[in-house]
Amino acid sequence: MKILYHHRTASKDGQAVHIEEMIAALRKLGHEVRVVAPAGGEEGRMGGGVGWVQRMRNALPRALYELLELAYSWVAYRRLATAAAEFEPDVIYERYNLFLLAGVMLKRRRGIPLLLEVNAPLVHERSLHSGGLSLKALARWAEGRAWCGADYVLPVTRVLGEHVRAYGVPESRIVVIPNGINEAHFAAAPAPEQAKAERGLAGKLVLGFTGFVRDWHGMDKVIRWMAMPAAPAHAHLLIVGDGPVRDALEQLARELGIAARVTFTGVVHRDEVPGWVASFDIALQPAVVPYASPLKLMEYLALGKAVLAPRTPNLCEVLTDGDNALLFDEKGGDGMEQALARLCADAALRTRLAVGARDSIVRQDLTWNGNARRVVALANAAGPR
Repeated sequence: MKILYHHRTASKDGQAVHIEEMIAALRKLGHEVRVVAPAGGEEGRMGGGVGWVQRMRNALPRALYELLELAYSWVAYRRLATAAAEFEPDVIYERYNLFLLAGVMLKRRRGIPLLLEVNAPLVHERSLHSGGLSLKALARWAEGRAWCGADYVLPVTRVLGEHVRAYGVPESRIVVIPNGINEAHFAAAPAPEQAKAERGLAGKLVLGFTGFVRDWHGMDKVIRWMAMPAAPAHAHLLIVGDGPVRDALEQLARELGIAARVTFTGVVHRDEVPGWVASFDIALQPAVVPYASPLKLMEYLALGKAVLAPRTPNLCEVLTDGDNALLFDEKGGDGMEQALARLCADAALRTRLAVGARDSIVRQDLTWNGNARRVVALANAAGPR
């Protein structure tokens, strides 16, 4: 099959991981994939710097910036149409972005089936964050146009699927495909004790978190709990990544006298992540966006970690309390701290959850290869041009 893969992503983060892994998995199945992306985001230069985008967003009136986003659809359409004329694809696979209508435009013009991957309800998300939306009615029109115009819409959770359904997309055209894992990438991770020894954490009970830590993650609660007498003295918090609250968290640890028990690695190369996660005894997913499918969660499961996470509907699509995670009520006051204390004190529970975590990857086929097979099946179901 010939797959024309289109996206408007230039950031080198979890978005780029998703893009790269899906392309690689589709090719591994023997399909030919042609990538169309912004300058600096084409294959081979995935995740170019996005500083110029942020500078432009900050410099321009918000309404003008949003109109430029919509206008970019015409630029993207021309590039996509040129690629389609040369490549003659069987299907278009597009990663949804707000005001991006190039895939729908090409589908209508050329009759090529369109699969639309959706990772967030961006009208909702941008209305709440990044200063909001000035042209909200236009944004809602564009979002609805993109979602309703696709042959299949592929949200990453059922919760997100409800947002899609609210625009009138039929249930039969909504197929949930959560984020996955590249098992081969994590297969070479060292054993936990070796991983700890290599990182100066031998003998520690490692509480781990990966990614870009923000205030809403609640890691300050973990640090405050670690300073309490009830917390194990050998507990060590390892944050693999960076984030805007790093300085505040490090300052809090110093004030509480536990700075030596908290480590930030800073940004690490993607290839180093498996080794760091391998050193975790307890993997923390302390908070989550309500419609997300966290990549870090798949990494925790793949490496067989005892996962601590809130009992939210989107996470419960993958996690089962007492089987592959210990879940807590995020609105229950000190629910996270109580669950964390329980996990720290019960080695047998950590072992049971770790086994369930690893098994769930196989049971639910939470892999990029599995996702690629689902995409190909949907492309075939969408039919020929």
